[in-house]
Amino acid sequence: MTGWLTPSRPLSIAHRGASAYAPENTLAAFALAADLGADMWEVDLHQTADSQIFAFHDFTLPDGRNVSSLSYAEIRAAVGEDEAPLLSEIIALAHARACGIYADIKAPEASVRISEMLEAAGIEQAILGAFDPGAVKDLRAAQTPYPLASLIPVGVDPFAVSADADIIHLCWEQLDRPQDLLDDAFFSRCHETGQKVVLWHEEDPTRMAEIRRKPVLGICSDRPELVNPIRFHNDLLVVCHRGANKIAPENTLSAAHACFAAGFSHVEIDVHVTADNNLVVLHDPTLDRTTNGTGPVCEHSFAELQLLNAGAWFSPFYAREMIPTLDDMLRLAKSYDGQLYIELKSAPARLVWNRVAAHQMQDRVFFWSFVTQSLHDMRALSDEAQIMMRRQDFQTLEEAMATLSPSLLEYTVDDDWSDFPELRQQGMPIMIAYNGDDRAVLEKIADADPDMVNLDQPFVFAEICREKGVAS
Repeated sequence: MTGWLTPSRPLSIAHRGASAYAPENTLAAFALAADLGADMWEVDLHQTADSQIFAFHDFTLPDGRNVSSLSYAEIRAAVGEDEAPLLSEIIALAHARACGIYADIKAPEASVRISEMLEAAGIEQAILGAFDPGAVKDLRAAQTPYPLASLIPVGVDPFAVSADADIIHLCWEQLDRPQDLLDDAFFSRCHETGQKVVLWHEEDPTRMAEIRRKPVLGICSDRPELVNPIRFHNDLLVVCHRGANKIAPENTLSAAHACFAAGFSHVEIDVHVTADNNLVVLHDPTLDRTTNGTGPVCEHSFAELQLLNAGAWFSPFYAREMIPTLDDMLRLAKSYDGQLYIELKSAPARLVWNRVAAHQMQDRVFFWSFVTQSLHDMRALSDEAQIMMRRQDFQTLEEAMATLSPSLLEYTVDDDWSDFPELRQQGMPIMIAYNGDDRAVLEKIADADPDMVNLDQPFVFAEICREKGVAS
């Protein structure tokens, strides 16, 4: 087997593409998976009645017709605009994005042809897998150059059905603690048979933290960024402005998931109060821009807001994305051991602090607001509340440091950074905020070596840090 099959960490295999953020088995999902650091795309492959190979998970269309009995034109007429791309289109994208293809072959009769198409196209990094042992046998008999995987459902002895395979692919995601079955005895037997292991699609951060340390070839995930989170070697903390807002709709749970799953430390959120004193996460004072509602947030009850969607404006994929509550965000951050930057919009300090304290997240959250009184209210509530101050709001550094006992100071790219040596000497953390996408500016920020950054383009920034050797 070639070198890419002995990675230093598990391969990130995007399950049907980045299917947590885009329609599964589409070119958009595969491209997004590449943006999120996937090494390979898991692609479900069928064959039409007119011998076209295409990506689609189910064996039937929503109307009940079997895809294998239809022509490709009939399938295209029955599915969405982006659905059911041809394997040839996926191959072209894989070349362009330097990603491998993990073929989950749903049509055993097409196994050898799929292998031939990949080989003819010059795809080097590919794995061919199937639940059907016959497909694996046919590929072995045809002397495919690619490693073969047997997909193993729950309740089946992995070794009993995978004798012809190079890879045991465990589809155990429905078990409560499948990681407990991956013990030394299991891997010892894999070593004896010379087989590698690929794991189920995993989206739970706690389980992922355990299985990524196992000696496996790869892990599938709807969130491919979760497999190998970004690590900053200089302890840099990265705040994702309104979440990973280029991946998913701003200030939503999906945008926060993408941030935390990728390894970034903080999500910045904006908090408003409803007419009945509930706390919701939304940037604007009105609903019009990012929801299908209208009017001021604070004039609607929480029940009314729960009937709205907060994602369709971004993509039809997010048509069911709801406006999250502050409690939702606190729970999510805690599940990832992540942190929040809370900007108080119309939300009263007391209500916000009470929810933060209820989740025992006081040391995992910091605050700021354009409403100065809100910050004074927060400080009056607690000496332990972490408050940020913006350098641009004060004429002198001394004044900024003396106001409300801040836990950190924020600078923009237009501010004078000559304060930095003094701040470091005094132990005051520095955050640089930048909402643009100019790569030269992002490189300048990385070179300044701040303690924190607050960015609209955290993934581009992470790429820059990798190039500079301060992230992996």
